[in-house]
Amino acid sequence: MLYTDLLERSEYSFIRENEHLGKNIILLGFGGSISYGTDNPYSDIDVRGITLNRKPELIGLEQFEQYTDEGTDTVIYGLMKIMNLLMNCNPNTIELLGLKPQHYLILSDIGKQLIENTDMFLSKRAIQSFGGYADAQLRRLQNALARDSLPQQEKEKHIFNSVRNAMYHFNAHYKSFESGALQIYIDQSEHPDFETEIFVDASLKHYPLRDYRNMWQDMSNIVREYDKLGKRNKKKDDNHLNKHAMHLIRLFMMGIDILEKGKVITYRGDDLELLLRIRNGEMRTENGFSEEFYDLVADYERKLHYAAKNTALPDEPDRNRISEFVMSVNERVVRDEI
Repeated sequence: MLYTDLLERSEYSFIRENEHLGKNIILLGFGGSISYGTDNPYSDIDVRGITLNRKPELIGLEQFEQYTDEGTDTVIYGLMKIMNLLMNCNPNTIELLGLKPQHYLILSDIGKQLIENTDMFLSKRAIQSFGGYADAQLRRLQNALARDSLPQQEKEKHIFNSVRNAMYHFNAHYKSFESGALQIYIDQSEHPDFETEIFVDASLKHYPLRDYRNMWQDMSNIVREYDKLGKRNKKKDDNHLNKHAMHLIRLFMMGIDILEKGKVITYRGDDLELLLRIRNGEMRTENGFSEEFYDLVADYERKLHYAAKNTALPDEPDRNRISEFVMSVNERVVRDEI
């Protein structure tokens, strides 16, 4: 499918007219299914990019991290923000450096230089970033299927495990429980529709209200996802589940490429037959996914673990090269040479 006139369309006028974008964009390309090669005539058009931080943001008081246009599903990151994401091998951003040439809509000399130096971002951090994203994707699939196929008592266990996993991260993001405690457990329920139910024991003193609110919001969001069961559109949901399953395998594929080959390969040409089989529902059963799919997941997990154990990538990204690149670009911006 050709989108040669995309940037000329009126809905994309912000790319030309916004002060942060326009001539400041160094890289703009397709994201999502178009970039992977898994798109169809009904696929959304996702646009992702990188723009330079302007002089007022580099030596003045202005700030800019990214520009988002929800109407066109466009996200364009400021150079300073995307550097940290790239250094962490964030799957949603590192893929921008591995698009097919025809999938770039804008690519300046600085953008080309960035792509040519992709290796400075690649490190063993990819193990956690791609493996972690794949694990989260698998958990979402399992949770969604659990809402359909399990009895209430088993569903409650799924919710419990999801909430407990969220709680593992609380100390990293919120004030630790120095005084008091927050515990969850499953016990017999007095609710007429439940056999068992999740209960919480909370005993907190002098605890920041905002952290308390955010923790409860994290947990309640998990519960709310399960409670959407009665409002689901099954056909639409099945399409989403197939898509999530496909992306789970794709994440493994890309992570393994990075660890084994030291390359970001976004377009999955050699893998499209398999990925499209998953997306088209050929690995679904009446109650979920086939044994073939779960065998595939297990196989790719093994491949990722092997690649992680044997990778030649360094432990950390090359901060010195990255710093030199950023300084050279920003110096040119400050001197009005770009």
